[in-house]
Amino acid sequence: MVNEGAGLKARILERLRGSTPGGDPFLPHMLERAPTDLQALRSLLPTELAKAAVLVPIVEREDGLTILLTQRATHLKNHAGQISFPGGRIESDDAGPWEAALRETEEEIGLSRGHVTLAGYLADHFVVTGYVVTPVVGIVRPEFTLKLDVTEVEEAFEVPLSFVLDPANHVPRERKFAGHTFRGYDIPYQGHNIWGATAIMLISLCRLLEQP
Repeated sequence: MVNEGAGLKARILERLRGSTPGGDPFLPHMLERAPTDLQALRSLLPTELAKAAVLVPIVEREDGLTILLTQRATHLKNHAGQISFPGGRIESDDAGPWEAALRETEEEIGLSRGHVTLAGYLADHFVVTGYVVTPVVGIVRPEFTLKLDVTEVEEAFEVPLSFVLDPANHVPRERKFAGHTFRGYDIPYQGHNIWGATAIMLISLCRLLEQP
């Protein structure tokens, strides 16, 4: 487990320094998957993937860093009720993933971009709904007030980053999709279950920080 506090923030900034949007979109899924798993995943994807971005908001609390997460509204067509990062499709008038992530975050939860500083980018991640997603890591000053768009977001909550980064809290889980079985991870926390793309993005951040 990585230590909390200023040292952890410095490590995050150091590991993400110089990172750019993009990279192999299948990299986060290579954590423990066999090549046949990757071939199966690729076969399920549309030929053309839409580009999207999410903000991975790391909040600087006095008692340690936290991750700000949302629970999607239960009536949505895709990923209803799931735990996710704020974000969405990159529009033509967005300058890039950073700007798209900030815009979507303001729209979904009312977090002002003035409270967020860019730390860097994790490797792109794909989802089977047809998106390739760029995770944008941002450091968030804590003096903010949220205003949720209830048509998209049911709840926003924070999880200690130390909890998320502890491998003891990464629970292996197999799920079936389109006749294939894939191994992923759940990160249960106080009645919430973080899984799917969100969990893999967090674990990829954990693996990046663990590297010597």
